[in-house]
Amino acid sequence: MKEWIKSIALALIIALAVIFFVKPTLVKQSSMEPNFYENDYLFVSKQSYKMFGSPQRGDVVVVHSSLVQENGDEKMLIKRIIGLPGETINITDDDVYINGKALEEDYINEEGNNRAQGTDVQDLVVPENSYFCMGDNRRVSVDSRDPSVGCVSRDQIVGKVVLRLYPFEKIGLIRNPFDE
Repeated sequence: MKEWIKSIALALIIALAVIFFVKPTLVKQSSMEPNFYENDYLFVSKQSYKMFGSPQRGDVVVVHSSLVQENGDEKMLIKRIIGLPGETINITDDDVYINGKALEEDYINEEGNNRAQGTDVQDLVVPENSYFCMGDNRRVSVDSRDPSVGCVSRDQIVGKVVLRLYPFEKIGLIRNPFDE
């Protein structure tokens, strides 16, 4: 009986740790292609920014949004952080500029990827404690360029995507392309 109680207690401790530190997430849209596809299974670290510093350009994050799904639930978005607090963002044609300097985005492999959203951005200053976030598949991504999303406040960030578990051939840690 004593061993049985120990096993249950250990299982509860592990379950609580997972719930506290990790949020399993399933990608449900194509806004992050070619890096994340529909039905990719990801682990989001809910404590990354509480324990290990602030969000950085290039981090892939899951955020709360004011958008609503067909079933009435809040829509969670997976996006990449592009602009940091205080930076000035300009998007013209296919180019993203941060403080007047073109952003090199090697993780996007399509020409004309920014245009289809239909909104250029001019002299947007990212508010304090907020981030300008975009999907990697800019043609279909509803992101900070869209007034219904706008800049994402720090409080809206659920966590940082740290690990892909499925598909199995792509299992691995998620790297920030700007950390090289």
